Amino acid sequence: MFFEETDRRPRAELLGACRGLPFTRDDLARLGPERLEPIRRLAERFRNEPYALLTAGQYMAFARTGDRQVMEAPYFQRRKKLIAALLGVCAQDMPQEDLDAVVDGIWLICEETSWVISAHNGGELDGVEKRVPRPLPDPERPYVDLFAAQTAMILSLTCHLLADELDGVSPLIRRRVRREIERRVLTPFETRNDFWWMGLTRRDLCNWTPWIASNVAMAACAWIDDEPRLVDVLEKCCRLADRYLDAMPEDGGCDEGVGYWSMATGAVLDFLQLMERQPGGFRFGHTQKLANMARFPLCMWLGGGWFANFGDCDARPEVPGERLQYAGRRLGMPELIALGARFRGDPADAIADTPQLWRLLNALISPPEDPGEIDPPESAWLPDLEVRRLTRGGATLVCKGGVNAGSHSHNDCGGFIYSVGGEAQIVDAGNMTYTGKTFSDARGSLWNIRSKYHSVPVIGDCEQAAGTEYRARDAACTAEGLELDIAGAYPQTAGVRALKRRFALGDDGTLTLRDEIRLKAPLPVTETFMLRHRPEIAPGGVTSGGIRIVPDADMAVEIEEIPVADPRMAKSYPGSLWRAAFVRPAAPRHDIEFRIERISHE
Repeated sequence: MFFEETDRRPRAELLGACRGLPFTRDDLARLGPERLEPIRRLAERFRNEPYALLTAGQYMAFARTGDRQVMEAPYFQRRKKLIAALLGVCAQDMPQEDLDAVVDGIWLICEETSWVISAHNGGELDGVEKRVPRPLPDPERPYVDLFAAQTAMILSLTCHLLADELDGVSPLIRRRVRREIERRVLTPFETRNDFWWMGLTRRDLCNWTPWIASNVAMAACAWIDDEPRLVDVLEKCCRLADRYLDAMPEDGGCDEGVGYWSMATGAVLDFLQLMERQPGGFRFGHTQKLANMARFPLCMWLGGGWFANFGDCDARPEVPGERLQYAGRRLGMPELIALGARFRGDPADAIADTPQLWRLLNALISPPEDPGEIDPPESAWLPDLEVRRLTRGGATLVCKGGVNAGSHSHNDCGGFIYSVGGEAQIVDAGNMTYTGKTFSDARGSLWNIRSKYHSVPVIGDCEQAAGTEYRARDAACTAEGLELDIAGAYPQTAGVRALKRRFALGDDGTLTLRDEIRLKAPLPVTETFMLRHRPEIAPGGVTSGGIRIVPDADMAVEIEEIPVADPRMAKSYPGSLWRAAFVRPAAPRHDIEFRIERISHE
């Protein structure tokens, strides 16, 4: 898509004109008082908060204990405070105090030994991705990770918007920034072709590719004056973006979930917008795949801030409303504009997690749009991702087949989410705060990854396993839901000959779940339901919140409360989650049916 455009016109003409960044101080000065007020609040919030200390000991914590937050919290605080001070200067609230804070932040960040976070410091040294973390970064061998590239973007935009003010303090400031971006990001990007996220040594690309490419492109447009060099760098960014698009499924599904859509498809949109706002006259067409990718959050939308959240995705993720609205405008999808309005929020939201200055500025400058009606599809089938969505009778079913492989996947083939009235009742626990275990060989020991804590069967004591060979088979979309065989998601030791699972959602919102299980030897089967609300065992089944789960025969029921202690998960599920386990005695054959009904509270 991107590279095709550079084939249609001379590259020097097209890419060589891409100099500078599109925002100006005048853009911000034209904002009315209402839209300046959130900027002032953000600046005030950080004004009396000093820049965090960032030590070698904090950096080494990940290699020593697996703790990411001890380093990442101060690392991101520095960038957030810098952005807040930048906005304070632009809002002309307390410009000298805020300008001093901008200078301090720039200088502190330039003094950091590395812009690569400690969890990514075990990356490639010689073209091979390594999982063994290094305690400290080597300044002589800079690596480009997500946040090195993002830091280059933040500093580039800051220097672009405050060029005169910074030069008035000292021309050394912007000169220093340029040198550090060249050394840490642009030169490695130009001279290395073996970083895995470039797609030359690996084809299984993820959000890293567009995230890095879009931020590198912004830094290149800001600092590279030599036209042939600029053309080469932007051409490489186009190639990376296209490799990522080629690696994505035609159905547009993001196997990293809606939470990662922000930095996957959202980053493609960042790059698309940057290129189209350049004076060279870019105007890309769009493919059906890109439209499908942009629409993915709408397919997963459950209402009330909830999304279907398979894998490492939060049930109530941070979603960039302005990116959804941009996609809606760019691709002619009013339903995305409406969904984006729901998540547009406050400027502070853009730096709540990892600081997205480009998007924050876009959100400030592009006016809010009439939200309209959010109109998620009543029926959707993503055949590549093997995710089925169906809404009937006030209930929504989202269920999946897929494969238990990938850096962000869980062991959940055959898992499902059942939502009533915009609130998930049968849930996926989703993500927890990342630690050293999250992307290691110990990942499968984390309870939120294990199939025991997803709404899928346990065979005897055997759970689903992780790996590309553990997958669903014969997934078929039906008018009522989905049919598939998930026997292949279990290891050979489980002795599963066949495990056919069928979902059927009735017109009244009642879900019928059928499992036909054939085993090599008699074993008990435990049918699990992960619940948002405390379940109560009643005659004939279990009630929980707004639903009743009714098995087709008497089954022993075990209830486990799971206190949600992790702060990230607690944002979606404060309090506890609950595991309801229906146990069927040992047999070589199990034919099990459940009816999940809505409970009327009238």
